[in-house]
Amino acid sequence: MADLLPLFIFVFLGLFSPGPNVILLTSSGARFGLNATLPHIVGVVIGVGVVGFLVGLGLGAVLGTVPWARTILTAISALWILYLAFTLWRATGSALSSDQRPFTVYEAAMFQWVNPKIWAVSLAAVSYVPDAAPIWIGGTLALAFSSVNSAVCLFWTLFGQRVARVLTTERRWSAFFKTMALLLAGSAVFLVL
Repeated sequence: MADLLPLFIFVFLGLFSPGPNVILLTSSGARFGLNATLPHIVGVVIGVGVVGFLVGLGLGAVLGTVPWARTILTAISALWILYLAFTLWRATGSALSSDQRPFTVYEAAMFQWVNPKIWAVSLAAVSYVPDAAPIWIGGTLALAFSSVNSAVCLFWTLFGQRVARVLTTERRWSAFFKTMALLLAGSAVFLVL
């Protein structure tokens, strides 16, 4: 297990730093609270575990040999993140309308397929796993990503819930959502640079 400590530290640092999941979970925690955001958290935890597992099995190596696949994944990721940023930009803090809700488990899990940060951290994390059979590497990455990310997701959601306490006016809510939207859009810009 001591051999895996560097992997868990790397995964923690990679997932804890701001990125699309952190921004979306912080926003959801502020907007909807922890209980309503739990399906979003579960979806992220499942999604990152699946991506980690598949990268460990060799999907990352395959993507490295097919440049057009990486280009398509990058374009889809950037467009989806920009769409989510636009949605955050338009969000309001007062009375929820029927179309405003947190991600479902399925939506959050599927988002990981176009989340460039998860792919980048997963691809880099492979080098921290001792050489073994691909199924063992995949399982190790899935365990590391899911277990570490469950704590990271809870932290950022609770942080968002705390932030909501100072968002007492429509103007503050608007500033918060616009800031989150700009940060999210910025992650899409860094993706294509």
